[in-house]
Amino acid sequence: QAMLYVPNEMPEPNSAGYTAAVASVALPVIQASRGRAFVLCTSLRAMREVHALLKDAFTSKGMEYPLLLQGESSRTELLERFRKLGNAVLVGSQSFWEGVDVRGEALSAVIIDKLPFAPPDDPVLAARIDKMNAEGRNAFMEYQLPYAVITLKQGAGRLIRDETDRGVLMICDPRLISKPYGRKVWQSLPPFMRTRDIAEVEQFFLNLAEEADLQA
Repeated sequence: QAMLYVPNEMPEPNSAGYTAAVASVALPVIQASRGRAFVLCTSLRAMREVHALLKDAFTSKGMEYPLLLQGESSRTELLERFRKLGNAVLVGSQSFWEGVDVRGEALSAVIIDKLPFAPPDDPVLAARIDKMNAEGRNAFMEYQLPYAVITLKQGAGRLIRDETDRGVLMICDPRLISKPYGRKVWQSLPPFMRTRDIAEVEQFFLNLAEEADLQA
């Protein structure tokens, strides 16, 4: 029903070229899914950068998928356009991680730029972390990681809304594989098939298209 794809050879999420790398590895997935994708970013700055990079890439590669951006109009209007178009790519941030329901083929890929840890410059979060650490507790494992897991599950939940939904969840963040806590994160997700090979993603979408043709 669904596949989890973590691309190979991504830079560290705090490196300067990370967002450009996200846009680059997202492109072949968007081509394979024929649009029909959410690209969910963990910051507004990354969202705007990914949108600009995808816009340039779509133009240079002749990819004619409608490209929508959070903030262009209300969330309700954007979702309505996304559903009606049937092959659009919507780049969004926090407000599209939860409470969004697009059933069926209009949404076939959810691409997440990085693990959604709460922003470290949030003063309330910083105070909570300091307090937990001062008490000798592990704020990362007890608070920050569970927060990221819950938020990620909400984002992943945009993809599979009922038993007939199919699609690919792509998480670009290499920490899912490289860090010991990454296992905890992906084990919290539904039991998707897992791959690091874009060819398997492309084959997954080819199989879906063939199934659809047989049913037509």
